[in-house]
Amino acid sequence: MEYIYIYIYIYTFIFGSKTTQHIHTQIQDPCYNYTVLNDTWRSINNTYSFPMCDTSVTWSGWYRLFINNMNAQIPDMCVAQYICGTVVPMWLRGGHPTVEDGIISREVCGHLNNYCCYYGSYPIKVKACPDNYYVYELVRPPICNSAYCAVPLPPVTSTTSTSHTSTDLIITLMEDCRSQTTGRCVENLLDRIENITTNVLPLTDVKTILDMVLNASEKVLESSSADPNKLVSDGNRVLKASEKLVSMLVMQTNTTANVSFTLDNVEVEVFMVGPNVTLDKIPRLDTTNSSVDIDLIGIARNNNETRSAAVTFMSYNSMENLLKPDFFNTSDDTIKTMMSTVISATLHKTTNTKLIKPVNFTLKHIREFDPSGSLSCVYWNISEWIVDGCSVLKTNSSYTVCSCVHLSTFALIMQTSRPPESDSLLDLLNLVCVIVGLVFFSLSLLTFALCQWSPRVNNVARINICISLLLAHLLFLLTQQFLSLIRPHQVLCAVISGVLHFLFLSGFMWMFIEAVLLFICVKNLSQISSINREVLSSGFLCVIGYTVALVVVAVSAVVGPKGYGSEMCWIKIDKGFIWSFLGPVCMILTSNTILFLKIIIILNSTLRNLNAEVSQLKQTKIIVFKTLAQFVVLGCSWILGFFTNGRKELEIIFLILNSQQGTFIFLIYCVLNNEIRQQYRKFFRCLCCGPKKH
Repeated sequence: MEYIYIYIYIYTFIFGSKTTQHIHTQIQDPCYNYTVLNDTWRSINNTYSFPMCDTSVTWSGWYRLFINNMNAQIPDMCVAQYICGTVVPMWLRGGHPTVEDGIISREVCGHLNNYCCYYGSYPIKVKACPDNYYVYELVRPPICNSAYCAVPLPPVTSTTSTSHTSTDLIITLMEDCRSQTTGRCVENLLDRIENITTNVLPLTDVKTILDMVLNASEKVLESSSADPNKLVSDGNRVLKASEKLVSMLVMQTNTTANVSFTLDNVEVEVFMVGPNVTLDKIPRLDTTNSSVDIDLIGIARNNNETRSAAVTFMSYNSMENLLKPDFFNTSDDTIKTMMSTVISATLHKTTNTKLIKPVNFTLKHIREFDPSGSLSCVYWNISEWIVDGCSVLKTNSSYTVCSCVHLSTFALIMQTSRPPESDSLLDLLNLVCVIVGLVFFSLSLLTFALCQWSPRVNNVARINICISLLLAHLLFLLTQQFLSLIRPHQVLCAVISGVLHFLFLSGFMWMFIEAVLLFICVKNLSQISSINREVLSSGFLCVIGYTVALVVVAVSAVVGPKGYGSEMCWIKIDKGFIWSFLGPVCMILTSNTILFLKIIIILNSTLRNLNAEVSQLKQTKIIVFKTLAQFVVLGCSWILGFFTNGRKELEIIFLILNSQQGTFIFLIYCVLNNEIRQQYRKFFRCLCCGPKKH
C-alpha cells in the first residue's frame, strides 16, 4: 500500500488539499481497500481431499475473491455438500446487491444433510463495485470443516444497446403510468413487454419492470371486481410477461451459474448449467413457501447440441387473486381453497425440454389445514386448474410434496365439504338464549354482592362461575357478531381465542370446586372446620380456580402458539390442539358426573330416613328440582355436546341448558332461598311504596 500514499502525497502537492479528501474517501471505500483471496480449492468445481476450514482464519476487513486469478464471487444459491474443498460449503443467502445498493448485510448459510441452511454464520457485509466485482467483509464460520465457496463471475458482455433499450422502456412505462388510469397502465405494460425483442436484460432492469407489472396488476384487482373471463385473460398475460422477463436473465455458461432475487410480490430463482458442469445434481431451488427438485443436469445432457439447460422458478405472493381456486372445475359442489402460493417452473433457452424424470415441488401450506379436506396438486391450463400429470406424493399439516411430469404454473388446492346452511331460527334461538343467560348471570352476581347471606353459606364458587361464564359468553357473542372485522387481524383473533380458552376453563374449574363443596355439604361433614378451615378459604379456592386454567393456557401457548386463532377465532382443531381444551373439560365433566351421582344416592337415602312430618310433598318437589337443576349448574349437561352429531333436537337442548347456567344459579340459590326472598320483598316494597315513615 506504500505506493498509494506516495501517490496521494504527490497528487496533493500538485492539486491541493481538496483532492486529498476525495482520495482518502476512495481509500476508505472497500472497493479500493481489500485483501485478495485467490484460493483454487474454494472453487465450486473442487471436491475436497482433505477438508479445508475457515474457522482457523483470523478474518479482518474486506476481501475480494479470485479463482486462478479469475474474478469470482460467493455463490448466492445453495451449493452441494462436500465441494469447494470443504465438508460444509458456505453460500450467500439473499443474493448480491447492485452498485446502487451500497453496502448491505447478508446471511451466510452452510449446506449439510441436504438442508441448505443447516448452519448459518453471523451476517456478513457485501458491496458491488463499479468494475463488475464484489467485496465481502467476512467473519468466522460457526463450525469447523466449513469454508466460503467461490464461483467464477460471468464475463461482462456488451450490453450498451440493451441497457439503453431497457432504460428507455422503463422511462416510457413510468411516464405512461403517470398519465393513464391504472387499468390502462397495466394493459400498456403488458403490450410493451410482449413486443420486447431483446434476449438479455440487466438484472436491475428485469427487477424494475417485473415489480411494476405485478404491483400495477394487484392495484387493478383491488380497485375492481373483474369478471371471470377478464381475470383469466389478465392472469395469463401476467404469467407470460413475468416468464418472458425472467428468461432474459438466462445466459450461456460453461459450468453453472445462478441468479436469485425477491420482490414484494414474487421470489425468483434461476439456475443454469453448461457442458462442463461437474455437479451430479443441482441444489434444491428454494423460496420462502416452496421449493423444487429438478434433474436439470440430466436435461442438459439430453441436449446433444449445446449440452446446457436453464430453469426459472418463481413463487408469486398474490397470483391466486387472478388465478382463483374457483377455476378448479370439479364434479363435486365443494369449497375450494388455495393452500399454497402459485409457483411457476419453466425451461428457458433449452433446445430439448423433455423431462428425464418427474419434478417434485414442496409447497408449504399458507392456510389452516383441514384434515377432512381433499388436497389436489394442480397446474394452470390456459383457463382452468387441472390435475393431469400431477399427484400428491406426501403431505402433512404443514406442507405437501407434489410430483409432476411436466413444467407449468402450479398450485395446491384443498376441497372441503360445504357446511350445512345456517338455520336462521336456530341462530335466533342461540342469540336469545345467550342474552337471557347473560341477564341472569348479572342478576345472580348482583344478588350475591348486595344481599346479606348466612355466614354458613359459601358462595365463592358460584360467584366465580358467574364471573367466568358471563365474560366468556359475552366475549364469544361479541366476537361472532363482529367476526368479519376481527378475522383479518390474526394476532387479535389469536388473543381472543386464548382469552376464551382461559375463561371457559376457569368456569369449568369453578364448577368442579362447586361440586366438591356440594358433596361435602350433602355428606354433612361440618367437622371439616376442625380439620383445617383455611383449606376451604376463599383465597385458596381462587388460587385453584384460576391458576389451573392459567397454567393450561400458558403451556398450550408455549407448546403450540399457532393453535390459537381459527376461522371462528377459537382453538384450531388440527394437530390435536383442541384437546388442550377438551382434555381438562372431559376430566372435570367426568368428576362432576361421579360426584353428582353420589350426591343423588346420599340425598335419596336421607329422604327415606326423614319422618313423615318433614318429608312433605312440597319440600320433596323442591329438593328434587334443586337436585336436577344442580346437574346443569355443575356443567354435567355439557356432556350432550359429544352426542349431538348434527341432530337438531339435541343441539337445541344442549343450547338451552348450557346457556342457562346463570338462570339455574339464580333460581336455586336466590329465588328458592327463603332469606333472600324476604330481602327481595323488602327491596320491591321500598321501590314501589318508598321507605316506611316512623
